[in-house]
Amino acid sequence: MKFSEDQAQAFDAITAVLKDAGVDLENSSVLPTSTDETRVLAVLGKAGSGKTMLLAKLVDALNDAGVETISPDFESTKRKDKRSLAILAPTNKAASVLRSHGVPATTIHRIIYTPVYDPEYEKIAEWLEGAEERPDVEGLTDAALDRAMAFYKLHKSIPGALAAAGLRGSDFITGWSRRDDPLDIGFIDESSMIDDKQLDDLREIFSTLIMFGDPAQLAPVGQSGNMSFDKLPEDKKLTLHRIHRQEAGNPILDLAHALGDPKLDFPEFERMVEAAAAKDDRVVVTPRVDATLMARSPVLVWRNATRIRLIHAFRTAYDAPEDSLLSGEPLICDGIELPIKHRKKRIDLEARGLIKGAQTIYLGPGRKAGFSRLHVLGAVDPRVNAATIIQIEAPDREEPFIPSAARMGATFLHGAAVTIHKAQGSQWPEVQLFAPDIYAAYRSGRSEAGIAVWKRLAYVAITRAETRLRWVTRYMLARPTEPLGIADLDTPIPPMELTGSED
Repeated sequence: MKFSEDQAQAFDAITAVLKDAGVDLENSSVLPTSTDETRVLAVLGKAGSGKTMLLAKLVDALNDAGVETISPDFESTKRKDKRSLAILAPTNKAASVLRSHGVPATTIHRIIYTPVYDPEYEKIAEWLEGAEERPDVEGLTDAALDRAMAFYKLHKSIPGALAAAGLRGSDFITGWSRRDDPLDIGFIDESSMIDDKQLDDLREIFSTLIMFGDPAQLAPVGQSGNMSFDKLPEDKKLTLHRIHRQEAGNPILDLAHALGDPKLDFPEFERMVEAAAAKDDRVVVTPRVDATLMARSPVLVWRNATRIRLIHAFRTAYDAPEDSLLSGEPLICDGIELPIKHRKKRIDLEARGLIKGAQTIYLGPGRKAGFSRLHVLGAVDPRVNAATIIQIEAPDREEPFIPSAARMGATFLHGAAVTIHKAQGSQWPEVQLFAPDIYAAYRSGRSEAGIAVWKRLAYVAITRAETRLRWVTRYMLARPTEPLGIADLDTPIPPMELTGSED
């Protein structure tokens, strides 16, 4: 695919910023980094405007120029004088969307906190990255090292490669440290989710920061509808217009972009949805929520009461017991409850993907009371055994029931339905949007930064759908056609568990 005119202009503008920072893409040459000033540029565009394609092409050009893409798993001390690039996203799911396009992205948390390797196993990491000769490590056979290299060539994950060799995380990672040294070039995807404080932190770390974001999405909570990139000078913001996916005749994007019309009201928009569904099976209007789909793709709602009602209906449809979870039930991480003195354990959990908003699948109880086995969706090494506090809310009940209650650890809510705010940054092949909640937002008359809230909500929810949008019109649920399970979850390597006492 060739660049559109606005993509080419953005590429040239970013090339000029990088050249000023000592990276010459035209001549594929680099100079030592300069930290005299922090350069920040934002690339803005709605869904389908080509932001991801532009980001991927820039990554290729930087790699061709000799800029090293930083791995969140391991950074060699021998190559810290080289120019480097980190590609970040706010959540695991957002990072996995980039990885599906061949871009080696990771989360902001995961690049800020880095593992400290046992010196013996650091030799293997250096070898895997091509900086050292094949090591001789006591207890590891040649066959085990071969498995590690074969895995690394496919997935570029140091912990995953070591796990393929039969090692657990506790064997080779002695701890986690917060990055103190500055980084070089940073690409931040889904930057509409970044608040002002996070942007300030990133500016302290990176000498050059390129943000990619969608101005039509929902702003972070507490920012009155304003995005962090709104405060940048106009000459530091580049705008991409809708070009590429529009040409494919995508009815989902047609609907999303129709919301940009300031005269459009909800009844007229719903008629547009119905007209799209009549012509194209990528848009479906249905009176019922699909319970089977909820297990892996949550229903997107606005109101918290709707979320709780739908979760209750989902669990009832699967005959889930009130006092325990079924294997295969979806969960959403709601944060980490640990005192300051357990900072290392917090870093462990966050580095493995258990950050606020992370989507997981419950696999079963852990080996100790209060522990659960989880599959973290979008994580490179998804299997985790962690201390958990799981809360399941139900209608007309003041207190949630708690099927897992460690004294401290990662906290979870049920994930069969989530608010549209929490869904930002994620994508699913098929998305169910609960239309009565969008109508309720329309009736509220609320707006953010001059845009009706119902339009922002509908835009974010619709653009979460990769291949099909299901517009649900009523409080009804279609019963599942098969029991819950976990056979669909890919498990290419042995699990790396976060074990140890919850104290």
